[in-house]
Amino acid sequence: MNYRHAYHAGNIGDVLKHLVLARCISYMQRKDAAFRIIDTHAGIGGYDLQAEETQKTGEWQQGIAKVLAADVPAKAAPVLADWLDVVKGLNPGTELTQYPGSPALARALMRPQDRLTLTELHPADFETLAARFEGDWQVKTIHLDGWLALGSFVPPKEKRGLVLIDPAFEVTNEFELMADGMIKAWKRWRSGMYLAWYPLKDRKSVERFHRTLEEAELRDVLVLELNAGYNSPDRPMKGSGMTIINPPFTLAEEMRNTLPWLAEVLAQGPGASARIFQLLDE
Repeated sequence: MNYRHAYHAGNIGDVLKHLVLARCISYMQRKDAAFRIIDTHAGIGGYDLQAEETQKTGEWQQGIAKVLAADVPAKAAPVLADWLDVVKGLNPGTELTQYPGSPALARALMRPQDRLTLTELHPADFETLAARFEGDWQVKTIHLDGWLALGSFVPPKEKRGLVLIDPAFEVTNEFELMADGMIKAWKRWRSGMYLAWYPLKDRKSVERFHRTLEEAELRDVLVLELNAGYNSPDRPMKGSGMTIINPPFTLAEEMRNTLPWLAEVLAQGPGASARIFQLLDE
C-alpha cells in the first residue's frame, strides 16, 4: 500500500487520525505547562483538495466531505469540535477546497508555549513542509527518516508531549518498524503519549503488531478502529486503526460517543463498524 499523504488527504483514515490527534492535544492543554508534539511522518503539512493528487483519488469525498455534510448528534459535537473548527476555518466559503494535514492541524491548536517538531524523509515533500513553516519559531522541520526521529527526539526538553506516528506503509515490515520504534521510545520516555495510525487492510499484521506490544509489557494501551466497510488486502482501504500508549483517560468514552456514529456516516456498504478496546491496562 502506498500511503503518501497527498493522495489520501481528508479520507476515512484522516477522519480517525485527526479527530484523535485533536482530542489528545486538547487534553494536554488542561495543564498550563508547555508540551511538544512530534510528528514523525509529517508529509507536506496541508492539502489542496483541487490539486492533481487529491483529485486523482477523490478520497476526501468519502471522508471529511461526508462528516461536514452530516447532522452531528449532541454527544459527538464537542468531541468533533476542535478538529472540524480548524477544517471550517480553512474553508470559509461553501466549497471544501483545503484540508489540514496533521502538522497544520496541530499548529492551529497549539498555544504560544507549545512546540511542534516535524520530520519528513521524502525530499520534495520536505521542501514543501519546510517552506510552509519557515519563520515559525514554534515549529521545527527536519529532513529525516521518521523512525530515526522516534528514536532521537524523546524525551523532549519539555518532558510533556505526544508523538504521532503515521508512516506511509510502502514497505512490508512497516508494522514491525512501528512496534520496535514505539517500544524503544516508551522505554526512554514512559510518560509520553504515543499515537500510532495504520490501515486495517491486513488483520493478521495488526494482530502481530499488538502481540509485540503485549510481549514488551507496555502499560495503558488503547485501540480505536473505524471502518466504512469490510477490509481486505487486495481492495482499497475502508478502515484504519489507532493504537495509543498513555491515552487521555477521557478518550475511550469520547470515542464511544462518536465512532459508531462516524461509522454510519462514512459507510460504503456492509461491514461499517467501530471498535474501542483496552489492549493493555495501566
